[in-house]
This record gives sequence, C-alpha cells and structure tokens, in this order.
Amino acid sequence: MAITQAVCNSFKVEILKGLHNFTATTGNTFKLALYDNEATLSKSTTAFQQTDEVGASGTYAAGGGALVNAGTSMTAGVARADFANLSFTGVTLTARGALIYNTTTGSGSSTTDAVCVLDFGGDKTATSGTFTIQFPAATSTAALLRISG
Repeated sequence: MAITQAVCNSFKVEILKGLHNFTATTGNTFKLALYDNEATLSKSTTAFQQTDEVGASGTYAAGGGALVNAGTSMTAGVARADFANLSFTGVTLTARGALIYNTTTGSGSSTTDAVCVLDFGGDKTATSGTFTIQFPAATSTAALLRISG
C-alpha cells in the first residue's frame, strides 16, 4: 500500500482529448476524496475508488467534497489550474492522501476520471474538528496543476 503524489497518466491523455474543463464557474465539477494509509494511489490511478477511502464523518461524505475551481491562468509561459482550499468540519478522521477527480468528463463510461494524487507525507488527523486541504499558491512554480513547454 502506498500513495505516491503525481498527476495521473490517464489525465494527461484526457487533457489532450479536451475532456477536462477548468473554466471557473462553468467548467467541470472536480471533487477531492481522502484516503487512509492502506490505499494504493499513484500516476497509474485512472478513476475514483472507494477502497480505502476514509469513513464518513462530520461534513465528509463518501466520495469526498466538491472543489471550488478558481480557473486557469498563465504566467511566464506556464499555464495552471487552481482550486480554493477545502475544509471538512466536525470530522474525526485520519488521512494519508487524497485523489482529485472529475465527476463530469465521461471519458468513456466513467464520470470519476482521476486528475491527480496528493500524498500528505504522513497521516494527518482531525478529532472532532476541521480537516483542511490547503492548495499551494497559483504561481508558475508552485501551482498543483501546471503545464509548461
């Protein structure tokens, strides 16, 4: 079992096919699901999976939470997509990583297409509290999703 941070290989191909829309407010719906330390997630992950997802607690429900898409931008020849930070409140959970996935692409029969895997570098815990995913700054060198040439 291992979680390895990566942009998913299937997502890279789907981007070239035009299957993901990161336009703020009118684009696709992206979600983030949390996983425990038993999960196996990597660049080879192709879709959301329930196996080893953390249990529902507080505002965290099966499948995770919807991300607020902050849109796309370009600086210094680097295109990037960004999301607002995501918090789950009133939760008791331990997560080792997360999967961002697109619930609206439908690249085949799936509407759970994997985008990227987040590795927290160790177990992160909240006990009757708030669990927040804080995304990096939307810069050309730090944004979570970047395309450069």
